[in-house]
Amino acid sequence: MGEEFIVKAALYVVPLLLAVVCHEVAHGWVAEKLGDHTARLSGRITLNPFVHIDLIGTVLLPAILILTKSPFLFGWAKPVPVNFGNLRRGRRDMALVAASGPMTNLVLAGASAVVYRLIVLGLSGGVIPQTGWAPWIVVPLAQMAGISVEFNLVLMVLNLLPIPPLDGGRILVGLLPEGLAYRLARLERFGMLILVILIATGSWSQIVRPVLKAFVGLFLG
Repeated sequence: MGEEFIVKAALYVVPLLLAVVCHEVAHGWVAEKLGDHTARLSGRITLNPFVHIDLIGTVLLPAILILTKSPFLFGWAKPVPVNFGNLRRGRRDMALVAASGPMTNLVLAGASAVVYRLIVLGLSGGVIPQTGWAPWIVVPLAQMAGISVEFNLVLMVLNLLPIPPLDGGRILVGLLPEGLAYRLARLERFGMLILVILIATGSWSQIVRPVLKAFVGLFLG
């Protein structure tokens, strides 16, 4: 069990950190371009993982999911601070800031899928030798690329659920007419509780799994 956990953790750590760190950096970078410099002043627009690591979301939860052989991996980094009041176009810019995180995960999933497919084609086509030192490098790399695809897609799909403070909820608050947006925004204090209930009852899988399965099939075949 210990050796298996170490091997899995070694394969998961880079894709997980890259996904959650880039997700948060994207929020801060887009917010800065739209008028809010809070993330920059807080030193959070950086790929240095140590300033983004959240003990629960980046360390404990993924470790528990790996240990329990969960069919999916999920996690998060410390949210990048954004002062929506500083954005030049209010709710419209808030929607763009919110959308930047999931869209970054989509791009990372696509790039990882390209790496995965190139390695698989290289091995099957004989371009990459299947003996010697090459498999010791490219096979783990392919595994990490596959993990990156799935983890980035899980992060994207879950964050796009229309529940504030998730990105999907904030996108809707930015796009809906003011009256409806205000009502949805009032749910933010209950948002994480709603998400926990959806996950605990298994209801989330009925919503997320079909979408996730379609994306994974598209990216990995």
